[in-house]
Amino acid sequence: MILAVGPVAPIPAHQLLVLLVQLAVLLLFARTFAGWVGKLGWPSVVGELLAGVVLGPSLLPHVLPSVSRWLFPPQAEQLHLLDAIGQVGVLMLVGLAGMQLDLGAVRQRMGSAAVVSLAGLLVPLAVGVGAGLFAPTPLRPEHTSPAVFAMFMGIAICVSAIPVIAKTLMELNLTHRDIGQLIMTAGIIDDTVGWFLLSIVAAVATHGLSAATVAYSLGSIAAVVVFAVVIGRPAARIVMRRAQRAGGQRVMSVVVVLLFAAAAATQSLGLEAILGTFVCGALLGSSGVELSSLAPLNSVVGSVLAPIFFATAGLRMDLSKLVTAPMLIGAAAVLAMAILGKFAGALLGGKLCGLGRAESIALGAGMNARGVIEVIIAMVGLRIGVLGIEAYTILILVAVVTSLMAPPILRRATARMEVTEAEAARAKRTLALTRYDTIAPDQHSYGHGASA
Repeated sequence: MILAVGPVAPIPAHQLLVLLVQLAVLLLFARTFAGWVGKLGWPSVVGELLAGVVLGPSLLPHVLPSVSRWLFPPQAEQLHLLDAIGQVGVLMLVGLAGMQLDLGAVRQRMGSAAVVSLAGLLVPLAVGVGAGLFAPTPLRPEHTSPAVFAMFMGIAICVSAIPVIAKTLMELNLTHRDIGQLIMTAGIIDDTVGWFLLSIVAAVATHGLSAATVAYSLGSIAAVVVFAVVIGRPAARIVMRRAQRAGGQRVMSVVVVLLFAAAAATQSLGLEAILGTFVCGALLGSSGVELSSLAPLNSVVGSVLAPIFFATAGLRMDLSKLVTAPMLIGAAAVLAMAILGKFAGALLGGKLCGLGRAESIALGAGMNARGVIEVIIAMVGLRIGVLGIEAYTILILVAVVTSLMAPPILRRATARMEVTEAEAARAKRTLALTRYDTIAPDQHSYGHGASA
């Protein structure tokens, strides 16, 4: 078999030019909007998402159509280049968030996280399925089975967005708090189950329900967990111990290589790449690595790569589709069910775990953020024909609104919680990730958005 006829041509000059301009404009708008919303007390992720919405089909094509066509051409190849850079940012972001996860504390609260996650999944899942079953034909494509559409809507409403949660917790300085660790742990459980359910529904929509597909997905998740516990954790300690003896630059290189490898591993299993980076980050964080040596990486991710990713996500949101009365009513109904369902599940889970009202509200706010994960799910539904453009647009709205409302509610709820001694000790170690001599404090993206 012939693998290649000759050298592969480099990226065309015009495509490279457009990509460079896209990156410059997206980063400029993302950081500018982040500064503006920061003055309102919101973390920068809010401004970064809004920057993408402004530059995307919601506004720019209506104001400067020729500029929009040149800057964001409809060719898939051009968009894929931008997506690839955004994916690097989100993978690094989730990996760094995983490093701040206290595995000892996670083991102590795994039962609570499982209860919170289960309640936070089942309640909105039931609400979404019920809404999907009674959805009128304009929202449900005529060729789509009501049952499949209902299951898909349930999944879209019950998921949480680890990338948005991770950055929000970092910027609110909550990753070292018990409630932040609980939100992250429950969130990764939510996402794992959500992707598993999505694979089943997608299989039903395209090929019918297959026992082999279900077994393979479940087996892959189990394999990741077993590998991480049995092999990954001791291996991470050995590798990082050797890297630290070689110096800070070696540590950063090794960490990035391991995060990419873990992402590739879970992606090859049919799972999400961010699951691999999160698990790998958690293993690296428990290996004894000095987080101060990773501060330059954290700064680049927080100030460059992550803003590009969130702005790119905003580019796919077309709020101009919600201009008719039926669409507005349908969007309001789905949004209300999504928010109330997630909060009800979190409050129920918090009560079952013996948490106070403030903790339960914080859980609901954190788990309510659906962000880019819901965007991806909506895009999958549109691609396989389960969703029409109307339902797709409504799900995008849910993703935007729930991501915007999470930070202020989290800030208000956690302001009433006293910092424990264990949290204070954990914060001292986490602080090393964002402080080092060569970069000024106001350049750090994480841990400076607000106090806990």
